[in-house]
Amino acid sequence: MSNEGTGTKTAPGSGKVLGLFALAMINVAAVLSIRNFPSMAIYGWSCIGWYVLGAILFLIPISLAGAELATGWPEGGGVYAWVKQAFGEKGGFVALFCEWSNNLVWFPTVLSFIASTLAFALTPALASNPFYMISVMMVAFWGTTAIAYFGEETSSKFSNIGVILGSIIPAVLIIFLGIWWIGSGQTLVLPPFSLGAMVPVIDLSTLPFFATIILLFAGMEMAGFHALETRNPQKDFPNAMALSAIIILVCTVLATLAIAVVIPSNQLSLASGVMQAIQYFFDAAGIAWLVGPMALLITLGGVVNLASWLIGPAKGLGIVAEEGNMPPLFDRTNKYGAPVAVLVIQALIGSAISLLYVFLPSVNQAYWILSAMTVELLCIVYLLVFAALIKLRYSQPDKPRPFKIPGGIAGVWVVGGIGLFGTALAFVVGLMPPSFFATNWLAYVLSVLLGTFLLAVPPFIFLKYKNSRWLKTAGRTG
Repeated sequence: MSNEGTGTKTAPGSGKVLGLFALAMINVAAVLSIRNFPSMAIYGWSCIGWYVLGAILFLIPISLAGAELATGWPEGGGVYAWVKQAFGEKGGFVALFCEWSNNLVWFPTVLSFIASTLAFALTPALASNPFYMISVMMVAFWGTTAIAYFGEETSSKFSNIGVILGSIIPAVLIIFLGIWWIGSGQTLVLPPFSLGAMVPVIDLSTLPFFATIILLFAGMEMAGFHALETRNPQKDFPNAMALSAIIILVCTVLATLAIAVVIPSNQLSLASGVMQAIQYFFDAAGIAWLVGPMALLITLGGVVNLASWLIGPAKGLGIVAEEGNMPPLFDRTNKYGAPVAVLVIQALIGSAISLLYVFLPSVNQAYWILSAMTVELLCIVYLLVFAALIKLRYSQPDKPRPFKIPGGIAGVWVVGGIGLFGTALAFVVGLMPPSFFATNWLAYVLSVLLGTFLLAVPPFIFLKYKNSRWLKTAGRTG
């Protein structure tokens, strides 16, 4: 295995070899989330076409780009290291910070899912009560922040359990319940299947949902960090990406359709649609008493998964702080290696953003604004990643890359070009308000742009006021 790299860390792979299936599962765990199914179930059979479109324009390109960049620059920092190599310190800092600040907006949407799911174990009507929502969200958020205090190892243990309990098992169960629903002769909401029904209707009312595809498949580049842990990256990694893409697409499409055949689109809640479907399924099967335990299981899975994501991006800022690009506060860690200051800062900001659920007239509107801001920030990250992929083939053509996108420069331009087009399109349509959004469209666009700007501009401020004392004191334990 190659240990090429400019950082102090060795490349992954020392003493450990991942099989094709294990590598594929890394992506499945990172991407597959039942939380996103309801937003696509609204479109019935055409969700298949939307998913395929998302796979072509984003899922496949980011998988290949992540593989090449991660095997060529396996040192710590992820997107920071990749983009920094191509566009310098400023570009890398922006990419990493957007990846972190994106989570600030992502946290409340996940927390709303946790709160609305828990409501089904208590009283489903609570899911529409903003004060119940904000109360549960704060308990879950600060509780998982406390878990993150004990370091990445503790959080990762919770994450491993959460992937199984909160994503894979519920998704498979929903699929089987959907099959049972159809086989038992229950009333189907969807019209009869046809090939034409799979073709998405693209107009001003549906285009915003393309941006949701980016949110669904974001994270597919994560397995790239483990590409060097395979025996033959050039062969094993693309096969693993293909396998994981198939698993993710099949589970996502079938589970989404299972929800779509049960719940009319005008009755579907974006935050609690999964539990709505389970409620329908279990009532019809005569096992309604299982709704509560299932809600608790999915809630626990969501909380555990949230705990793992709290600490990872926060630790990424420590790499930037070590290089003197941020005040040493951001590199303060406790005896468990947890970035305590950043954990508190992101919890405070995330809590403030969560208050949107109280002040906006409906949970669905708050959910969509936050999701749109998440997509915009992710698009900034991925635009820089795809651009870095192309530039590095020119600026560092001789850099060893155990996995290289086939086809030479032309292949890189095809993959990077498609990725850039898909990501840029998602950024633009992410600014388009969905049809159910009641407020003025200009106010919606300005809200999303302002929120995105505020969460993306801090790197320029930090670099402007950068001073030598930050570098001298960075890395101290607090």
